[in-house]
Amino acid sequence: MKQISYTKSAIKALRRMPANTAMLIRTKIEAYATDQASQANNVKSLKGREGIRLRVGDWRVIMDDQGNVMSMPCWT
Repeated sequence: MKQISYTKSAIKALRRMPANTAMLIRTKIEAYATDQASQANNVKSLKGREGIRLRVGDWRVIMDDQGNVMSMPCWT
């Protein structure tokens, strides 16, 4: 199991979004930390920089390989 840590911008983004969406995102991040294979179809390597992208519904969570959640910049 990976240790998860959030940057200040990620915490700020979670606080600003609806509570049910934030809970879903945190649940998916914890599931990825526990078992990376369970979220394998929702994870891709980033192009042009280090890290991975975890897709949660319409949201994208940017993380590095050590489990640090960098940001949630994309909503499509």
